[in-house]
Amino acid sequence: MAQGKTASLHRMVTDEHICPFGLKARDLLDREGYEVEDHKLRSRAETDRFMDEHGVDTTPQVFIEGQRVGGLDDVRAYLGKPVRQDGEVSYRPVIAVFATAALMALATSWAAFGSLLMGRTVEWFVAISMCILAVLKLRDLESFSNMFLGYDLLAQRFVRYAYVYPFGEAIAGILMIAGALVWIAAPIALFIGTFGAVSVFKAVYLDRRDLKCACVGGQSNVPLGFVSLTENLMMVAMGLWMIARQVL
Repeated sequence: MAQGKTASLHRMVTDEHICPFGLKARDLLDREGYEVEDHKLRSRAETDRFMDEHGVDTTPQVFIEGQRVGGLDDVRAYLGKPVRQDGEVSYRPVIAVFATAALMALATSWAAFGSLLMGRTVEWFVAISMCILAVLKLRDLESFSNMFLGYDLLAQRFVRYAYVYPFGEAIAGILMIAGALVWIAAPIALFIGTFGAVSVFKAVYLDRRDLKCACVGGQSNVPLGFVSLTENLMMVAMGLWMIARQVL
């Protein structure tokens, strides 16, 4: 803690815009025990004058003990907090998807059967994961297709496949949740999962390319690798399981 220390925060607060980084800087300083003098820049003109006066290009700006520290990332570094770098890879989006899907599957199982773990729970987990991942891809289909074309073998041969893929994933996932039209859902899952697994394996383990994964959309910094391969193998396993269950 930094008891007795003071900080001066200059941040933009107008009727049209409240700077989120300024709010985060204020919250961080408060939590670290600083007494904060909060100077609100009430107009664009006032903000520009402040930046010209101090020779800076952005706000917020924080001064600690009279010395300018800088913006939010500079304050985090000054206080010994981790600072995310541009382009830094992270598995956080994938972890969030699978954790949420697992909890939704457990909740669905409880609502349907009064038990957390049933045979259908695993099926729902895979299916819900597919639906969430499809939604993330469909948020920006162009960005997804651009990243996907970098490594998917089928999409490189037939470009329109990059646009069809998320819809196929969503349809298969929805039908798997319902347990309906297995003759449609299972082949789709097998098809996209198999080509996806082969493409990822070739790009990562044979060609050893350093790529980003399009699995959570085209704006992510998730590295292409084991997690991406697992996603595709899950779809393959789910497709085979659904066919086997129907046959047996």
